[in-house]
Amino acid sequence: MTKESFKYLYKINSPVDLKAVAREDLQIVCEELRQFIIDEVSKNPGHLGSNLGSVELTVALHYVFNTPYDRIVWDVGHQAYGHKILTGRRDVFHTNRLLNGISGFPKPSESEYDAFGVGHSSTSISAALGMSVASLLKNEPDRQVVAVIGDGAMTGGLAFEGLNNTSMDKNNLLIILNDNQMAIDPIHGGFTQYLIDITTSRTYNRFRNNVYLTLKKMGLISDKGKDRIISFNNTLKAALTKQHNIFEGLNIRYFGPVDGHDVEGLVKVLNDIKDFKGPKVLHCITKKGKGYEPAEKSVTEWHAPGKFCVETGERNASGSQNPTPPLFQDVFGETLLELALKNEKIVAVTPAMPSGCSMTIMQKELPKRVFDVGIAEAHAVTFSAGLAKDGMLPFCNIYSTFMQRAYDNVIHDVALQNLPVIFCLDRAGVVGSDGATHHGVFDLAYMRCIPNMTIAAPRNEIELRHMMYTAEQYAKGPFVIRYPRGKGYIVDWCQPMEKLEIGKSECLKNGNELAVITIGTTAHNASKAIEIVETTTGANIAHYDIRFLKPLDTELLHELGSKFKKIVTVEEGVLNGGFGSAVLEFMADNQYQVSIKRIGIQDAFIEHGTPEELHQLIGIDTESIATLLTEFISK
Repeated sequence: MTKESFKYLYKINSPVDLKAVAREDLQIVCEELRQFIIDEVSKNPGHLGSNLGSVELTVALHYVFNTPYDRIVWDVGHQAYGHKILTGRRDVFHTNRLLNGISGFPKPSESEYDAFGVGHSSTSISAALGMSVASLLKNEPDRQVVAVIGDGAMTGGLAFEGLNNTSMDKNNLLIILNDNQMAIDPIHGGFTQYLIDITTSRTYNRFRNNVYLTLKKMGLISDKGKDRIISFNNTLKAALTKQHNIFEGLNIRYFGPVDGHDVEGLVKVLNDIKDFKGPKVLHCITKKGKGYEPAEKSVTEWHAPGKFCVETGERNASGSQNPTPPLFQDVFGETLLELALKNEKIVAVTPAMPSGCSMTIMQKELPKRVFDVGIAEAHAVTFSAGLAKDGMLPFCNIYSTFMQRAYDNVIHDVALQNLPVIFCLDRAGVVGSDGATHHGVFDLAYMRCIPNMTIAAPRNEIELRHMMYTAEQYAKGPFVIRYPRGKGYIVDWCQPMEKLEIGKSECLKNGNELAVITIGTTAHNASKAIEIVETTTGANIAHYDIRFLKPLDTELLHELGSKFKKIVTVEEGVLNGGFGSAVLEFMADNQYQVSIKRIGIQDAFIEHGTPEELHQLIGIDTESIATLLTEFISK
C-alpha cells in the first residue's frame, strides 16, 4: 500500500493523535496497522505472527490509557511492533532490527513509551507489579500500569511468582492475558488446558461478567467487599464447571474471556475495568498471525518468516541449486536422533524451542522421549537432573542466552551432584538482529567457573557430531556443547562420529613466530586472517583449535608458554572470565613470560545488526584479526 492509501495511520504520530479517531473508525486503524506491519516485515524480516495477533489490543490500550504516563509493559516484546508504530516510530520502522536502527523489542532508551526493557519471556507481571507498587508509594494513585503477557509466557515460572506476589501486595495492576495458545510452537501443559477450559465455560463467564458490571454501575463493588465477591465467583465457578478460577483464587479479579480482535469491545471493557482498585486480569482470545492467511495457517513457520511476497505468501529462498552447508541446529537434531536410536537412555528436553533447535526431528520419530516443558528454562534443567539421577541421559537444549535464567539450577541441581546432563547451547555467540537480549556471549564465562563441568565448542558441524557422541560416551557429569546459529561450513557433514579425547586440542597449522588459539567457529576467520598476514609479511604463525575450554589442554599450554613469546586468543564471547582469561591465568600461574592479546567482546552489551556487521564491530572478522596480528608481530 502507498502512503496515500492510508486514511489514518500516517496521521498518527503519538497516542494523542489516535485518541482523536472516532471509536467506530478504530477498526480502520487496525486494518491499516496490520497491513503496514505485513508490508514492512515482508521486506525487512522480523517477528510477524505475534504482532499481527496483537494489533487490536495495541490500538485499544493506547486509545484508553494515558501513555507514557500510564505504563504498558510488553512481555517478551516481540508483540510490540504496533506499539512502536503508534508511538512515533512509524517513519523509522524500516530500520527495525538493523544496525544502528530501532530495536525489535521495547527499549526505554529508545522511547519514553517503552516502559520496560524486554526480550526474554515471563517478566512482565513482576516488572509491572513493581511499577504499580512504586506509583502508590509515590502517591500517584492515578497512574495505571498494564502487563501484557502472551505467546506462551504464562508457562514461565516467573509469571506465577509475579501472580503470587500480585495477590499479596497492595496494587492496581491490570494483567492482560493475550491468549493465542502458542509460543513459537504450540504450547502444552496443564495451564494451557486450564485456559481452554476457562474459555469454553461460557455460561459461567457471561454470568460472572454481568454480575461485576451490574454491581459496579450500582456502586456496590468496593475494596471492602471485593473478597466476598471473588469468593462467591469461585463458588459459582465450581458449581457450574467443577473447576475453580486460579486468578480469583489468588484474589485477582478476572474478566473474560473476550474477543481480542474486537477493538471496540476491547475499548469498552478496558474503560469499564481500568479504574477498579486492586489487581485484575483481562483474558483476551487472539489468533497468532491474524489477518494474513499464510500466517494463520502455518503459525510456527510465520513466527519470524524472513522475507516474503505479500501477495503470494511465498517465503524467499536462496534460489541456489548448489548444495549448501546445513544449519548447526539441523545437524544437532539429526545427530540426536541418530544417537537416540542406538541408546534407549537418551531423552531430549527443551523449553518451548523444539522447532528452533530442530528437536522436532527426534520428536517425530521418538515422541515419548522428547519433552517440551514450555517456557521454563529453570524447570528444564532440574527436570533433566531428575531424569539423569534415575538413569536416563538427557540432552537439554537451551539457547545460550536463555540458559542464563537457569544458572542456579545448573550449579545446584546438576553440577553439585555431578549428574550426566548434556547441555546443548544453541545460538551461542552473536545472533544478529535480535540484539543484546539474545546474544549468547556469556556462556563460556559463566560455565567455566562451575566445578565438575566439561565445556566444548565445535569449529564446524562435523566436530559438533563428534562432541555429541563424546558427551554420550563420557556420561560421567555435566557436559556443555555450545554452537552458533545459522549455517555451518561443510556440505558433506554426515560423517561417522568419533570419540574425542576430552581436554585435547587440535593443531590446525604449525608455526614458530606467534601462536593463535581459537575456540569454536572463530577458527575460520582466524585461519583466513593468518593466511593474509603470512602472505603480506612473511610471518610464520601457528594455529590451534582448543576445542575444550574445560578441562583446558594444559599440555599444549605448557608447550606454547615455553615456545612462544606472543600468543593471541580469539573467542566469540565476553573477554571478562572467558577463554582468553583462562589462558592468561594459566600463563601467570605457571610464570611464563608471554605477551598475550585477547580478541573477543569487551565489557559492553552488543546491539543488533547482522552477524557479519557485529563481528566487524567486535573485531573478530577476518580483516580485524589480520590487522591485529600484523601489528602484534611488528612490535
